[in-house]
Amino acid sequence: MTKRYGVWVGASLLLVILPQLFGSGFAITMMSEMCIAIIFALSYNMLLGQGGMLSFGHAVFYGFGGFMAIHTVKLVNDGAFVFPLELIPLIGGIAGLVLAIPLGYISTKKAGTTFALISLGLVELVVACVLLFPSFFGGEEGVSANRVLDWSITGARFGKGIEVFYLIAFWLVVSTALMYLLTQTPLGRMANAVRDNPERAPFVGYDIHLVRFFQFTLSGFFAGIAGGLLAINYEIVNSEMIGAIASGNVLLMAFIGGVGFFFGPILGAILFTFLHLTLVNITQGGQIYLGALFIVIILWAPTGIAGIIMAHKSLWLAGKFKRLVPTYLMALGAGLVAFFGALIMVEINYHLSLSIEPDSPMQLFGVEFQANSWPPWVIAIVLLGVGYFMLRPVIKKINFKWGQLTQEMQKMEKGEIA
Repeated sequence: MTKRYGVWVGASLLLVILPQLFGSGFAITMMSEMCIAIIFALSYNMLLGQGGMLSFGHAVFYGFGGFMAIHTVKLVNDGAFVFPLELIPLIGGIAGLVLAIPLGYISTKKAGTTFALISLGLVELVVACVLLFPSFFGGEEGVSANRVLDWSITGARFGKGIEVFYLIAFWLVVSTALMYLLTQTPLGRMANAVRDNPERAPFVGYDIHLVRFFQFTLSGFFAGIAGGLLAINYEIVNSEMIGAIASGNVLLMAFIGGVGFFFGPILGAILFTFLHLTLVNITQGGQIYLGALFIVIILWAPTGIAGIIMAHKSLWLAGKFKRLVPTYLMALGAGLVAFFGALIMVEINYHLSLSIEPDSPMQLFGVEFQANSWPPWVIAIVLLGVGYFMLRPVIKKINFKWGQLTQEMQKMEKGEIA
C-alpha cells in the first residue's frame, strides 16, 4: 500500500519540480503537451487496452471537448457569464461525455473490425461537419480565444506558460487517478472480461453491450478533458484535433507504450510527444522515424515498452538481469550501425526531393557532402548491411540467454535451485 501511494506522491512531486529545473519556454510547452497527451492516451487505453475496442475515431471526443472549452472561454471573455479557467477542462470532459453517449450506444453494439470501421466513419462524419458548421468549428482557421479571464479560483491569471503547466499537471493527476481507480471497479474488471472472452461474460450476469457502452462514454469524458486542456494551452482549436491524424497519433502512443499495462500509454505519450516536437526541428523526415518506431514495436515488441519492462522485472528482482546486459549492449551497437545507415539514406532522399537547391551540399552530423554523389550512398548501404549482419547472431544469442534464464527462474520457483 505504501509503495503504491509512493508512486503517486513521487509523480506529483516530479510535476512540481520539473518546471523549476527546465524553465525554458520550449521545455514548458513540451511538458504541457506531454501531460495532455498522457490523459488522451490513457483515455484511449480505456477502449483498446481495457475494453478491447480498437477505435480509429477517438479524436472526435478530444476535439469536441476542445471546441466546447474554447467557446466557453470566448463567452466568459464576452461577459455572458462568470466561470473560472480552472474548471474549463471539465466543460470539455462533459462535452466529450455527451457526444460519446449517442455515438457509443450505436457503435458498441458491435465489436472487432465492425466497431473499428464504425469509429472510422464517425471521424469522417465529424470532419465533414467542420465545413458545414463554420460558426461552431471556425472553418479551416479554427476558433481562438484569450485564456486570461477576470476571475479564477486560485487567483492566477494564467498568462504565463508555467501557470498553465501547473493547471494541466493538476488535471493530469486527477484524471490519471480516476482512470486508475476505474480499473479497480466492477466496471473495469468486467471490461477486461468482455475484452478477453465476450462469449462467457454474459454468464456472470452482465450485458456486454452496456459494459462497452459505459467504458466508451467514460473514455470520451477523459478525452474531452484532454481536449479542453489543449484549448487552454494553445488558445486555439482547429479541425486537426478531430481528424484521422489525431486519432492515429493516440493509437501510436498507446501501442508504443503498451496497451496491456496501465502505465504503458503514459510512456508512449511521453516518448511520442518528445520525438514529435524535437524531430520537427531536426529533420523533415520525422514522420518516417515515428512510423518506423511503430513498426519495430509491433513486429518485435508487441507488448510495447511497458511489456519489455515487465518482462524483465522478475529477472531484475532475482539479480539475473546483469547477465543480459553485455548482449543487449552488443545488440544496441549493431542496431545503431544499421539505424545510421538507414538515416543517411532517408536524409539524402529528403534533401534531393524537397530542397530548393538539391545540387547544393548538405550537412549531416557536422559533415558536409554532395547528396547526389555516390560515396554517401555507399557508406549508407555498407552501414545498413553491416548493422543487419551484426544484429542477426546477437538476436540469436539474446534468445538463447533468455531461454536459459527463464528455465532458471522456473526452477527457482519450484525450489529446485536456490
